[in-house]
Amino acid sequence: MAIAIVDDTPLNLTLIQALVRKLTPPGTEIVTFSSPLEGLQWCGSHEPDLVIVDYMMPDLNGIEFIETVRKLYPADTVPILMVTAAHEKEVRYESLAAGANDFLTKPIDRHEFDPRVRTMLSLRASHQRMRTWNDDLQAAVILKTAEIVTREQETITRLARAAEFRDPETGAHILRMAHYSQIIARDLGLDAETCERILTAAPMHDIGKVGTPDNILLKPGRLTPEEMVIMRQHPRIGHDILKGSSSPMIQMAAEIALTHHEKYDGSGYPDGLAGDAIPLVGRIVAVADVFDALTSPRPYKPAWELDTAFNFIREGRGSHFDPACVDSFLGLIPEVLEIRERFKDE
Repeated sequence: MAIAIVDDTPLNLTLIQALVRKLTPPGTEIVTFSSPLEGLQWCGSHEPDLVIVDYMMPDLNGIEFIETVRKLYPADTVPILMVTAAHEKEVRYESLAAGANDFLTKPIDRHEFDPRVRTMLSLRASHQRMRTWNDDLQAAVILKTAEIVTREQETITRLARAAEFRDPETGAHILRMAHYSQIIARDLGLDAETCERILTAAPMHDIGKVGTPDNILLKPGRLTPEEMVIMRQHPRIGHDILKGSSSPMIQMAAEIALTHHEKYDGSGYPDGLAGDAIPLVGRIVAVADVFDALTSPRPYKPAWELDTAFNFIREGRGSHFDPACVDSFLGLIPEVLEIRERFKDE
């Protein structure tokens, strides 16, 4: 505990300090100030558990003192007792209006002083318990929220792994393209939470391929026009699998699944969206996914050289890809190469 007593009369300070000492446990810090300005300075750097302040003082009267303290601490946090003469009724009313919790009259009567101070200290203790309870509750909410996010991440990871079992693309592909997506998002100025969400949601981009027949999905050669129509259904299938979730992460994954094959000039699929009509996360993942697909071997093609793949991304600026996403990606080539090295194919 820390209790501040402010009174310009030394005798009053000594008396009140002695009375308080008898009511408080050992170790209680009782500080006294004959100057209200010094008392205010102390209150500004130490949150008191109780303030006892006289009304008539030089430089700053008790009402002004209370008004200033209340700017630091609301009335329901730090209790304040005002000491006034018995005849100063108007001062008492003003002190209560200024934020005092109670008042004492001079000369101080111990039988009045003791219960009033006990009440103020009890009020402070109740507030501290409530503050602790609120802190504990907030910590519990943070913990439970983290658990929910972890479960969501696990769900997404397991769904992505399910798609891997049917898709010739490797698990390293979804790790690389997810990290490419995250650094593009960060470079575009998206907040940290959104960037982290993109990292987790991007691996779900091709979950719809679980609905693509094996003879098309695993075909080693070029698809026929009829087969291509079926293959191009996977964005909508993926969206249908993921849509309707209350989770922001899975909502983003559904949006990515539906839109990552759209092209900036409107020639993509499944809806032929163009420009800003394509959600930003879809435009980001489009760059990351295409680059990694080009630089990875597939049953129907060898891996492209890095320079060739970077040139393809550069040439698709404004047609296939969002110019801002391309500019960010090409400005991050050292990080792209580091990610590629970190998540090599087995």
